[in-house]
Amino acid sequence: MRKFTDWGPAVLVVIATLLALLLAPSMVRRVEHAQTSARISLARQSLGDDDILARLDQAIRRVAEAVEPSVAHIDVRLSGRNPFATSSGSGWVFDHDGHVVTNAHVVRGAERIRVQLSDGRLFEAEVVGTDPLTDIAVLKLPTEEGLFPALRATGSHPRQGERVFAFGSPFGFKFSMSEGIISGLGREPAGAVALATGYTNFIQTDAAVNPGNSGGPLVNIRGELIGMNVAIATGADSQGTTEGQSAGISFAIPLPVIESVVGQLVESGTVQRGFLGINLPRRDDRVQDAGYNGYGVYVEDVTPDGPAAKAGILPGDVIVRISGEPVLGVGVLRSLISTVKPGEAVAIDVWRDGETIETRPVLALAPETITVGAGTRFELQRAGVQLNGGQNDVGDDAPLITAVVPGSWADDAGFERGQRVVSVAGQEVRTLDEMTTALADAGFLDGGEVEVMVTQQDLDSRETVERLLTLRLSR
Repeated sequence: MRKFTDWGPAVLVVIATLLALLLAPSMVRRVEHAQTSARISLARQSLGDDDILARLDQAIRRVAEAVEPSVAHIDVRLSGRNPFATSSGSGWVFDHDGHVVTNAHVVRGAERIRVQLSDGRLFEAEVVGTDPLTDIAVLKLPTEEGLFPALRATGSHPRQGERVFAFGSPFGFKFSMSEGIISGLGREPAGAVALATGYTNFIQTDAAVNPGNSGGPLVNIRGELIGMNVAIATGADSQGTTEGQSAGISFAIPLPVIESVVGQLVESGTVQRGFLGINLPRRDDRVQDAGYNGYGVYVEDVTPDGPAAKAGILPGDVIVRISGEPVLGVGVLRSLISTVKPGEAVAIDVWRDGETIETRPVLALAPETITVGAGTRFELQRAGVQLNGGQNDVGDDAPLITAVVPGSWADDAGFERGQRVVSVAGQEVRTLDEMTTALADAGFLDGGEVEVMVTQQDLDSRETVERLLTLRLSR
């Protein structure tokens, strides 16, 4: 028999190894637990010593406290055959006289409008005026007491990356607040309500905005209003819509456009827009064709004796800045020009032959065929109707319906390809301009139903027959 001293050390090694295998995990866990406990203690101590997040929360609460009393929830009962048809949106107090600003599409076709303030008070409101081309409406409350107008960031210029807050009633959840940043400026979403007629210069944000936020204020970190929520992008419609759930991209009307339009609506109930007198390109690449490598708008032609011609702007020029703001596209140009009242001068920088030239044209009054007419033609297309190939033909023949989208509202209402529009609301029309003007005068852009008389050839008798149809905006 071997002595213990011969095999004893080996046994001790085995036992030590087994003990290590059994005890090591527990020891490791204890060490990890101690390290985690130390990290937690350090983190809690750091959070207690550094109040940066508490100050950030406090600042955001201050924004809510400063803005919410200016926010309005709007309930609309729609006119029509269905007495239960309703919609809702948001708005904000503009002044101490009881004016509330919202989107025109929020109150379109309204029979009754109720405005609720954050303190719970509920009022019946009247429409002072609407501007469908910029989707802005002004309401009037029957009181001037206890109103807190929104603080406006007049004269400041929002910048990409700045933090913003959107207020409103998404899906009916009144007086909600969401946070985001300015994702982009000068956006032109093609399908965003009537603004797609060209008066687009939107602020793009990633703040959560959904149906019911329309008309609500968009504010900066100081609680100052910089815009008004108007549209969102969705998975189904990335071009801008007022319906559906947000895909994380929302759009707001910038404050300079709002102040220009609201001021005129409050003063007179109507809006006058500046007119530069240039023809704009139908292709975005004309700027590069002209040899300019950057953002701008190419001038196709200039109206003789118009404001642009008198200021020295020539065909082939590229407009690069208006009042110091970069011109990122046609919609931005129209929006910047439309905020200048007729009779006022505006600073316009044009690029020509490799150099930038400063001009100061005095704007004229834009004719209705350019403003209201463009908006009406766009809304007709949304309803599913195309007329005269989009041209303002003048002649003995009445406006011709060249196409009707199958399944559209116009198709359901009885409009057909080949019909000619002979009267609108009892008024005879002979051209597309006359038709669009008559529709606007009859309240078409405000959501009213308008009777339209059309003629068409009867397939059996081959005779021309008349049909009385009803035309209205599709919501």
